[in-house]
Amino acid sequence: MSSQNGKNGHNGADLKSNLIWLGVGVGTVVGVAVVMNRRKKDPWTVATKRVAANTSDLAAVSKDIIERVRIIYGEARKVAEEATDLWAEGRKLVGA
Repeated sequence: MSSQNGKNGHNGADLKSNLIWLGVGVGTVVGVAVVMNRRKKDPWTVATKRVAANTSDLAAVSKDIIERVRIIYGEARKVAEEATDLWAEGRKLVGA
């Protein structure tokens, strides 16, 4: 005679062993989750989360900054062109 209990051939000891391993696995996952939540967060993680939370504000401010840089670049280009013209006029006056 066989010592099998039930149709699938598992006895009570195998079931208890499987339940113990399942409990150990679940306990490990819960323990790791608690440790990960309580660990000290580095400043970069906090900063990236803050930036992600304010993405729409960041986009608006970035657009404004880029628009201002474009205007400054255009004005600087005009100043450089005028300086080149003045330099050429000065050279003509001096006879160089």
